[in-house]
Amino acid sequence: MRYPVALALTLLTETPVYTVALVRAGRIRPGRAAAAAVLVNLVTHPLLWWTLRHWTGGPAAAYWTAFGLSEAAVCAVEALLLCPFAGLRPRDPLPWIASGTANATSLLAGLLAAPLLGP
Repeated sequence: MRYPVALALTLLTETPVYTVALVRAGRIRPGRAAAAAVLVNLVTHPLLWWTLRHWTGGPAAAYWTAFGLSEAAVCAVEALLLCPFAGLRPRDPLPWIASGTANATSLLAGLLAAPLLGP
């Protein structure tokens, strides 16, 4: 999948998840929640993409190990970046739950869409 398509798919799937989580928790308005979702993804997505590119030519086990560790790091960074937007502390569960759910959603969407969207 090409990078612009992957980024668009990520934004299309993660933005609603973050927005609903932050708004339902009564933390921020929908526009600000959506902007926060886009911003955290614009920070983490290029770094994830660049990091994983270095592992595509090697053994599958190395790629999937790097993928899992990188996704975990992305979830952590996005959760921490959400805190200032929503007036949360890093120990609050909401940013961690929202980040894990949003990233799992986009991961699933990417795995399902990859065969349809091609390289």
